[in-house]
Amino acid sequence: MADASAKPSVLIFGGLNTCSRALASFLVPLEGEPLVSHLRIVDKYSVVPATTYIGAEFPKVLGKPEVEYRQANLTVASTIHSTFDPPAGLANFDYVFDFTGEVRHDRTEMIQINSTCSVARMLGLEAAKRKVKAYVRIQHPFYETPGKGTHDEKEDIKPSGTLGIWWHESLRMLASIEDLNLVILRIGFIYGPYTNFGNIANALTVCSVYGYMQKPMRSMWSPGKNPTNTVHVADVAGAAWACALWMSSEGREAANKLAGEEIIFHNEKSKVKEVEGMPPHNETLTAPLFNLVDDSHSTLLSTGETIASYFGTTFEFFSLVESTVFKLLDDLEDINEHHVGGWTEMLQKSNPPIQNTPLSAYMDKYILEKRFLNFDNSKIKRVLGYKLSKPEFNHENIKEVVDKWKAEGIWPNLA
Repeated sequence: MADASAKPSVLIFGGLNTCSRALASFLVPLEGEPLVSHLRIVDKYSVVPATTYIGAEFPKVLGKPEVEYRQANLTVASTIHSTFDPPAGLANFDYVFDFTGEVRHDRTEMIQINSTCSVARMLGLEAAKRKVKAYVRIQHPFYETPGKGTHDEKEDIKPSGTLGIWWHESLRMLASIEDLNLVILRIGFIYGPYTNFGNIANALTVCSVYGYMQKPMRSMWSPGKNPTNTVHVADVAGAAWACALWMSSEGREAANKLAGEEIIFHNEKSKVKEVEGMPPHNETLTAPLFNLVDDSHSTLLSTGETIASYFGTTFEFFSLVESTVFKLLDDLEDINEHHVGGWTEMLQKSNPPIQNTPLSAYMDKYILEKRFLNFDNSKIKRVLGYKLSKPEFNHENIKEVVDKWKAEGIWPNLA
């Protein structure tokens, strides 16, 4: 058995409702040696009883002797300070993984500022004070890239909506903190076992309904390129760990030279005076930044066809002009009527019937809107030598997701 004292100690903040559970399972697997001496996970949710979906395996990870969970309000500075205090007799934590941030698009700007920017800034300041060896910030795909071609880390891409603007601003705040060993991991649309967050999980549920009804699934948008790059949560975990190991060996100054990119201002200049800790709009801020997407070059069409064919149906397009689409988006209940009703029927006809599930066939406006996300993933492969464990979005990976949900009793068993 490896010497536990030689292994790093790790803090994971937030993301219980997105993909930090995958990192916890990667660091302390149910079978095999843990990669860490101690893992503390901190989030706002309760895990016993669970107040957010946590899957069937994560409670077992929490039962491991190396793992500790703390429910905490990370909007409070004194709380953040205490979460960094190591267990008695141990040194400060080595690595911090920051998955925090509000992911709901219907939240107000003030909530976005307080729950995303302010929390990230306070975590970053405390991490710098504690001299952590690596601080990895997970950045969700709240961006819109141009539709043509792939886009690397040097390009200035536009944050999407109020949520995207403040998630992006959190990067500028973190980049401005001196002595913070920051690495930014900018990911694609996530999917994977026990991941019910995001567009892909929703698409799996909805498309299964059309397979059940033996009808084609149709998109409101025309079959253009519409890049929607994907990434498996196993690679989010693996790449985040690779980022931490790399940063701990390089340090911020060297890492900036090797992989630093300017984090460009994308906000209203007037906000600088209103929001505490917000750097001036004309301040040049640089931090190591890596895109992380798989090699599928996923588009709306390719993702739709892959999921539809898995469920035995086809993926097609309505012949609608965009003005008509925008009008339809204002009537979400009408759009959702058929597949929500079909999903309910599937749950009732399941053997055994399913009374409660965190999975939904309801598609909100954000999911239905046209998306363009096309990242170049060559830099993380070149600089870190990272090799994707799930390079393709395919039937095998979809089957793994669905089979685990079936075994958990939250996906209909209609066989």
